[in-house]
Amino acid sequence: MAKKVVMEALSPTMEEGRVVTWHRREGDAVKSGDTIAEVETDKAVMELVARTDGTILRVVAGEGDTVPVGDVVAFIGTPGEELPAPSPAAPSPATQPQPSPEPASAAAPVSAEPEPAPLPVGPTQEPDGQTGRVKASPLARRLARDRQVDLRVVEGTGPGGRVVKRDIEAFVAAPTPSVSIPTGAAYEDVPVSQMRKTIARRLVQSIGPIPTFYLTAEADMERVAEAREALNTGNREPRISFNDVVLKATALALARHPSCNAWWQETHVRQWRDVHLGMAVAVEEGLITPIIRHADRKPLAEIAREGRELAERARARKLVPEEYTGATFTLSNLGMYGIDDFTAVINPPEAGILAVGSVTTKPVVAQGAVVVRRRMRVTMSCDHRVIDGATGAVFLQTLVQMLENPLAMLL
Repeated sequence: MAKKVVMEALSPTMEEGRVVTWHRREGDAVKSGDTIAEVETDKAVMELVARTDGTILRVVAGEGDTVPVGDVVAFIGTPGEELPAPSPAAPSPATQPQPSPEPASAAAPVSAEPEPAPLPVGPTQEPDGQTGRVKASPLARRLARDRQVDLRVVEGTGPGGRVVKRDIEAFVAAPTPSVSIPTGAAYEDVPVSQMRKTIARRLVQSIGPIPTFYLTAEADMERVAEAREALNTGNREPRISFNDVVLKATALALARHPSCNAWWQETHVRQWRDVHLGMAVAVEEGLITPIIRHADRKPLAEIAREGRELAERARARKLVPEEYTGATFTLSNLGMYGIDDFTAVINPPEAGILAVGSVTTKPVVAQGAVVVRRRMRVTMSCDHRVIDGATGAVFLQTLVQMLENPLAMLL
């Protein structure tokens, strides 16, 4: 009997996946380990591989379909072989007009299989049953509206021919584009990506149940600026950014204050001996936090190099699960956008997150005189179940001391 190909849990938090592209079609021969499709998870676009040798007899889930973990997407077997009989269950949620319930977790048993009827592997169908909708990321759609670009005439270079930000920018930069937004409906319903669904669930888990309080401090960044300028002389690579220095200082401060480098575990608090520092990276459809592991032990240049590589791979949706799961603390920096200060949402089970603002020049009083200095504000969001006010304040005090005297990082 033919073997089922199911939607696998390709990341620890994945509950459903969206089929982006089929690399093999019905009638194609495959071997165990061959990539047969690309699947969009909550964090990245990953490969779905065959687990047996044979021929793809039937494709059940078309490109663009969202399928719960454990549900069948295809069948592999011998040509002419009998396919498993369908279960007497309700149709797949993808075929029902009403909203479906929250998907089961990856470990939950699947009570029924979808009807194994052939579905087209091609353009995604619109909710109204019409085909031909342009596949584009939410950011690309927003840019297209702002710049009066018709998505239908833009060539997509993203997964499955999807139009992404760079495609809009390249189109606008081309000589004399003469397109405009066609008149029509007053609004557009943009499908929610797997990443945005997970972000929404995580925020609900964080903001409601976690008793959060916030601590803000300001650091004089003159010495960091001078040290950075000295380190970046000539053609030395990698170039050191303010964010690299803040990452290093945060990791060292966490090593000295393990009560902040901790997870809430309901029956106990887990204080980590190693500092695995997550850094929030904005991608087209949300946010992901790749991790610099053992950040307190790594030299500044290595943190700079690794941070850039992880950020580039995050934006390309090429991270693997072990690169974005297991952080002990997270840092989020919006300073490059001109944000002076903000509060960030804790990513449970972590007990804290540091929000970093821009380095700005302002007048301050130093030694009885008004002088102009480069300053930076940081705000720590704390889970009060783990971190008390004084505990968080002492951590920030250590962090500010390191930033105001970078040589302290060498001690």
